[in-house]
Amino acid sequence: MAQDPKDWKPATKLIRGGAMRSGFGETAEPIYLTQSFVYESAAAADRRFSGEDPGFVYSRYANPTTQMFEERLALLEGAEYCRAVASGMAAVHVALTGLLKAGDHLVAGRALFGSCNWIVSQWLPRFGVETTFVDATGLKAWEAAMRPNTKVVLLESPANPLLEVTDIAAVCKIAHAAGAKVVVDNVFATPIFQQPLVLGADIVVYSATKHIDGQGRVLGGAILGAKDLMEESYRDILRHTGPAISPFNAWVLLKGLETLDLRVRRQTETAAVLADLIGDHPKVKSVRYPGRADHPQSEVARAQMSGFGNLIAFDLGSREAAWRFLDRLNLVDISNNLGDAKSMATHPSTTTHRAMPEEKRLEIGLTEGFVRMSVGLEDIADLSRDVTGALDDA
Repeated sequence: MAQDPKDWKPATKLIRGGAMRSGFGETAEPIYLTQSFVYESAAAADRRFSGEDPGFVYSRYANPTTQMFEERLALLEGAEYCRAVASGMAAVHVALTGLLKAGDHLVAGRALFGSCNWIVSQWLPRFGVETTFVDATGLKAWEAAMRPNTKVVLLESPANPLLEVTDIAAVCKIAHAAGAKVVVDNVFATPIFQQPLVLGADIVVYSATKHIDGQGRVLGGAILGAKDLMEESYRDILRHTGPAISPFNAWVLLKGLETLDLRVRRQTETAAVLADLIGDHPKVKSVRYPGRADHPQSEVARAQMSGFGNLIAFDLGSREAAWRFLDRLNLVDISNNLGDAKSMATHPSTTTHRAMPEEKRLEIGLTEGFVRMSVGLEDIADLSRDVTGALDDA
């Protein structure tokens, strides 16, 4: 009897989910590097374009390789439907604009990635969408921000860059009571450690560039949710505005999913050790890691996450100290990427959140002394030695 892929455990879904073999019976999934497709007749083309006959018509709309990636990620996420796009920011942009129109109101957590903040505060207002920012950890703030025309709630949890954790289930109840949809950026938690749809979210977005690729190779993004909502909100915008992912990139991400569970769990084990090492160092003013008891939202993190990820943020007191730390690193790369097999560290105030005005950075607690570190797959002994040496010099 054929097995239902939904019954598989996550590790099996990541290897087998969505796979389609051609007539050649290949082991590795094929890459369909094609822009368009051909038909047996004009009538066949007509039926394909009308939707009467299933199949592909143009790779901007859909592609076999891209579809395999989408189906595998949807299976892991527990989502009915997934659409892949060219980058994580394309995913955020499409996720929001597909749900909003002029005159609508958006409520967003104040702690957002710099480009997300720009879309919400600078881009959407050009088209008549008003935004209210709130402290994402304060449920009363969410309640107070809701209006009759509030259509979307946007949050990151854990948030970039200081790993603020939001009670997703509680915010979803507030938003749904007001008639709003909830969009959750789940990139820091990954689908391995957190399932926002189970917690009540309507849409989940990923920068697949991060952990899903995990080896610094390609860009990609994904939007996931219920099929009816996805079709209604995103089908036309994806077809006609063209944020399509390259089939090659989709194939790289598809293969990245095969090792996602192994990589993320190993990175998280190492991150937990490094977070304690960093937190105990006399040069460090404070450390943020959701798995530590001193994290401001540790109880929420433990309630909704099954693991705490590979990101650490810590405050060295000043830009000068943060830069000295970064410049002293030998093994860890200075890079604004994250989720990679290689460990990386960055100074958010001058990189990922540079476009955010200083007063906005201070509102979320991002001072110039903070460093954000993405822990990779190197040996813990080597990473500990490198980080300790850099902290000593900071």
